[in-house]
Amino acid sequence: MRPQPARFRRAAILAALFASIASTLQAQTLTLAVSAAPISVDPHFSVLTPNVSLASHSYDALINRDAQSKPVPGLALSWKMLDETTWEFKLRPSVKFHNGDNFTAEDVAHTIARVPKVVNSPGSFAIYTRPFIDVTVVDPLTVRLKTATMHPLAPVDLREVKIIPRATGPAPATEDFNNGKLAIGTGPYRLVSFRPGDRAELERNDAYWGPKPHWQRIAYRFISNDGARTAALLAGDVTIIEAVPTTDAARLRNDPRVRIAETLSSRLVYLWLDRSRTGPTPFVQGPNGETLDKNPLNDLRVRQALSMAINRAAITERVMENAAIPSAQFLPPGSFSYVPSLKPPTFDPQMAKKLLADAGYPNGLRVTLHGPNDRYVNDGKIIQAVGQMWTRIGVQTQVEPITFPNFISRAMKLEFSTFLLGWGTSSGEASNPLRALVATVNPERGRGSSNRGRYSNPALDALIEKAMVTADDVAREKLLQDATRMTIEDVAFIPLHNQMNIWGMSPKVTYTARQDEETHAMSVRLAP
Repeated sequence: MRPQPARFRRAAILAALFASIASTLQAQTLTLAVSAAPISVDPHFSVLTPNVSLASHSYDALINRDAQSKPVPGLALSWKMLDETTWEFKLRPSVKFHNGDNFTAEDVAHTIARVPKVVNSPGSFAIYTRPFIDVTVVDPLTVRLKTATMHPLAPVDLREVKIIPRATGPAPATEDFNNGKLAIGTGPYRLVSFRPGDRAELERNDAYWGPKPHWQRIAYRFISNDGARTAALLAGDVTIIEAVPTTDAARLRNDPRVRIAETLSSRLVYLWLDRSRTGPTPFVQGPNGETLDKNPLNDLRVRQALSMAINRAAITERVMENAAIPSAQFLPPGSFSYVPSLKPPTFDPQMAKKLLADAGYPNGLRVTLHGPNDRYVNDGKIIQAVGQMWTRIGVQTQVEPITFPNFISRAMKLEFSTFLLGWGTSSGEASNPLRALVATVNPERGRGSSNRGRYSNPALDALIEKAMVTADDVAREKLLQDATRMTIEDVAFIPLHNQMNIWGMSPKVTYTARQDEETHAMSVRLAP
């Protein structure tokens, strides 16, 4: 055999080298760090963003959402209204679950039936499934969902519901998702292990129906400490982190070792006020610590005083270091149902003192303000700042920061009087927080599923219900704006700001910043 020319040998060597590199890259592990630990890998356990973000790796919804929260086809290729109360979804063929089962309409029916039955859910997804009173499997790839009344937002709601296989059985336990036994989805990654408070390990699903992600394995670490998260990135221990600390963001933007991606978030950070009690509320006393005979937070003047005593501009500038914008409503500017005329309350401590006096508290009050110290950007600093501002108007405030798992457990039990939380409106419109946060609690209708303050206003409920059966977008937006205005004017809660979502990563990779603040390993790509 004649020897090959040198140029052919070199070409063969280069081809082998490139193939080897490609194979190595395909086998790479991506290590990422998120700022808050999910409390479960059950995709229907809680609407908490850390849970949803992790679940998005292993599960798909009928309709997925892109980085701007716009709907894109997921397990459904198309959807349409057949009549005022019937939606039909055409499903994607040739999709398999991680266990090898074919995805069919039966799995959609199974999922919708399961969602409201999840035991001990701290934030039920039933808000998104309650409107559906009947599910009809037309054929393996066609499903029809029946509603009691017109429900134009059905596709928006179903973006939030991850599909599980009917093979999980009639009553799958959350514990069996967490231990991996039932963690079966159709997503680009399958769960290998979940260690609460530490990490999850995932492996690529090579049978995935969509674009194959680059990374073979994912080490999905939970690092709630801001400094530790940044240090891990700079040391090369992780490739990408979410929630870059505001104290580090300016410096990292100019650090050649780091690439930054950021966008304005749909997350609102706000304060809840206890409205569940007419008598004494546990963490509000008179100025000398005396027990009060009624809950002052039920008085609109007290709520207004607490709101206008907060200097939102100072918080966004000094605490958030300009990585947020002051807010007076659920959504950031430009969103569907945003109310342009609704501005943050003017900071006015003197008027706040007058309102307290008019309400019968001329000498002020004592309160304990609770909040997490490891969930939202600068959450512990925010409650400290609010506490100082309230103290200046005569509301002597003790601040009590708590780790998030303990905090949310206590908040679910209505233990607090004033406390900080956040809500990410991934749907991009106000019906989501209106139904979940301020609608009167009604599990049968999926209303008020995250109403931790137990606010209730029949007039507001009526507006929400009217909006939910209004098909015309212009008319529905007006109703949602009216409902938002009513919520804020009654100080159902106290909005503070919309935060920025900031990711930091190795310059060797890129990431498209997401409005919903989820971190998706499948969207981390090698830099060109």
